[in-house]
Amino acid sequence: MDVTNGVTLLLVEKFGVTRPAVEQEAALYALGLDSLALEELRLLIEERWQIDLEDVRLTSRETVGQLITAVQSKVPE
Repeated sequence: MDVTNGVTLLLVEKFGVTRPAVEQEAALYALGLDSLALEELRLLIEERWQIDLEDVRLTSRETVGQLITAVQSKVPE
């Protein structure tokens, strides 16, 4: 599964975001993710792709697109 689809699936299944709301330019806060949800999302992503996002700045002001780009930069090709 590619990163875009995987992140979308996590947001929909684990955080109750509607699929149409998951757009590249959507801010994470606009999707209802607070700091606790962001930490849970970080852990789910790290587990799914077996990567470390400790050095990635992840706040609710980032967009879905920025999150996907950060994850893609860590996933081995």
